[in-house]
Amino acid sequence: MLRLIRYLRNYKKESIIGPLFKMLEAFFELLVPLVVADMIDNGIAKGDKTYIYRAAFIMVLLGVVGLICSLVAQFFAAKASVGFAMELRDDLFAHLNRFSYAELDKAGTSTLVTRMTSDMNQVQAGVNLILRLFLRSPFLVVGALVAAFLVNAKVAIVFAIASPILALIIYGIMVLTIPMYSKVQKAVDRISLATREGLNGVRVIRAFGRQKDETEEFAEDSTHLLKLQKRVGKVSAAMNPLTFVVVNLAIAAIIMQGGEQVDAGVITQGEVIALVNYMTQILNALVALQVLIVTATKGMASAKRVNEILDLQPTVLDKEDGVTLADGSKEDGDHAVAVEFSRVSFVYPGAKEEALTGVSFAVKKGQTVGVIGGTGSAKTSLVNLIPRFYDVTKGAVLVNGVDVKDYPQRELRSKIGIVPQKAVLFSGTIRDNMKWGKEDATDEEINEALCIAQAKEFVDAKEGGLDYCLTQGGKNLSGGQRQRLTIARALVRKPEILILDDSSSALDFATDAALRRALSEKTEGMTVFMVSQRTASLQNADMIIVLEDGEVAGIGTHKELVENCEVYREICQSQVSAEEVGA
Repeated sequence: MLRLIRYLRNYKKESIIGPLFKMLEAFFELLVPLVVADMIDNGIAKGDKTYIYRAAFIMVLLGVVGLICSLVAQFFAAKASVGFAMELRDDLFAHLNRFSYAELDKAGTSTLVTRMTSDMNQVQAGVNLILRLFLRSPFLVVGALVAAFLVNAKVAIVFAIASPILALIIYGIMVLTIPMYSKVQKAVDRISLATREGLNGVRVIRAFGRQKDETEEFAEDSTHLLKLQKRVGKVSAAMNPLTFVVVNLAIAAIIMQGGEQVDAGVITQGEVIALVNYMTQILNALVALQVLIVTATKGMASAKRVNEILDLQPTVLDKEDGVTLADGSKEDGDHAVAVEFSRVSFVYPGAKEEALTGVSFAVKKGQTVGVIGGTGSAKTSLVNLIPRFYDVTKGAVLVNGVDVKDYPQRELRSKIGIVPQKAVLFSGTIRDNMKWGKEDATDEEINEALCIAQAKEFVDAKEGGLDYCLTQGGKNLSGGQRQRLTIARALVRKPEILILDDSSSALDFATDAALRRALSEKTEGMTVFMVSQRTASLQNADMIIVLEDGEVAGIGTHKELVENCEVYREICQSQVSAEEVGA
């Protein structure tokens, strides 16, 4: 938690005023038992009603002033904690956006969501209570102890014995519960993952009739979370009765000793009542401190988890002396090399074997390149290295003759339009989604991209056209429509390099053919990488790269590969007849 204190730097005033006014509230609260003692000894004992009313007025006044101090303290503490959480959440989200695919794979989506939501809420609640009670409760305990000694030192020894015992109980509970709360949050991660998978895969679950199995698995995860919460709850719950036992025993001792002192004429009845009130105040302060410790313990466990993400540093970083768009190209002209792989090998973090091994090829500007291979042959891995979603393990990937590691990531990716395997759209209008590629895109530019992507017809048919609202993920569109919109979104920015990662798998053959024809005719000068399982989609490409187990099995045109590459020939024969392959 201490590492995150820096996020209160813009809320120093609130972080000081909040605890300060809570201490003032505690100070006025400490005066109340003295007023009560004075009322009993000088008002009630003497039957002086005027004195009693005056003392009662002072008590009410102290209560009102204390209430005002409490409200001021809570306002500023809440303002500081909310601002703290906002800045931390913004920083955490910005940090997540700097992650490469490697860090995202390592952390996992479900745990990142939990740490951005549940853990952040726990940290915010912890900061809020710390600002409100961290100084108030100890101040009240110490103040009550000092006041008790001022009233009667002999009786106040009871306070001196009880206070360390109470502190030991609280410390022991805190030490036991911190690791328990960490386990609880991990179990929440598991619940989040199960929920996310269940909702995303609901159609598959129903198709295979696995609702009962999924429900049972979720129930197991929920039961495990319940057991952890009950276990930590039992330990936390022990604090209340233990502190009450100690405090009540202390009150009994005070009354017993105080009675003897009253009989001996050493102290007055009002002072005994004051001592009992001070012990009660200590009890109330410890009850509040218990709530603080439980919440702060949860907050510390969550803060540790947030720090783990902040400590996870991105591996794909920009060089300080990176090239810019102005000096990025080392070659000019129509025949300049747009993309080059030079003896590239790549291993996924944590994997034992290479996904790509010794891949080398060069693609000229304006060429269309097909990438094909069996399942698991690393087709997507290959194209993900061009925009530097991952860093190569060996060798180099060059764009316009410059190593991608030498480009600032923003500069590099501004050259590239990417259409991933899974069509991802965002809630909002079609126009809003199209402008992801280019913020200032005109309707004319958007319509041109929609035409190339074969999406113009169905967009115009929608109510509102470009203003048609998409639900989350574009669920109110078909799979083929989503794919065409993601292709159009990439085309809006008119990138130098377009990567289509199996992005026409949901299209029928006629639409796929029309798309390829439009890309060929209307994207002059654009270098296109097309990853596909269909040989028909790639046979007109200028170059086809055939991958097998992460290695290049062949490079050439469709005709050349049919003649010289056995792997490609087998793929073709699995899709069309031998006569069509030969043709």
